[in-house]
Amino acid sequence: MTLFRIALAPALFVLSLAVPAAAEKLSLDQLSNYLNTLGTVTADFVQTNDDGSRSKGVLTIKRPGRMRLEYAGSKDLVLTSGGQVGVFDAGSNEPPQRFPLSKTPLNLILKNNVNLSQARMVVSHTEQNGDTIVRAQDPAHPEYGSIDLIFSDTPVLKAWVVHDDTGGSTTVQLTKMRLGGKVSDGQFNIHAEANRRGTPLD
Repeated sequence: MTLFRIALAPALFVLSLAVPAAAEKLSLDQLSNYLNTLGTVTADFVQTNDDGSRSKGVLTIKRPGRMRLEYAGSKDLVLTSGGQVGVFDAGSNEPPQRFPLSKTPLNLILKNNVNLSQARMVVSHTEQNGDTIVRAQDPAHPEYGSIDLIFSDTPVLKAWVVHDDTGGSTTVQLTKMRLGGKVSDGQFNIHAEANRRGTPLD
């Protein structure tokens, strides 16, 4: 060891004590187990769209496969059930837009068995300011887009960012998350909601 390296070693040791260790990201198995334990979830949300517009409301998830995004101050509504996503526009007299849940990145967290360790599902897995951030996609259909899942170190799902197949992105931040409780399956029924609004499905 050269004299320079001998002299430098104590200084490096003191510096290592002064700098806190970087937080470790949660493993994919930990995050998969957490998502799979979620049954019924309600939370407040703030949604930021690709154009910068923002809206807020209440999110309800009933895994597997069911989600309700109810927007405050509006009758806009997004329902997910029966393998479909229904988007209700309060300003339209037309039936809701519908498309398969399997073709959206949200399917990755609403499916019955979440396995983030599946080959080619996770694109990136990083830690930032104590949060673990996972970008995931459908391994068989990456063209459907991807989703960034942001977890606190507890873990708790704090937010997600959907990157769709057109290159746009939508961020949903969650607060005041509440677990458990009973929610009727009717709260997610796209056909029933369309009938209630007088815009029945064909």
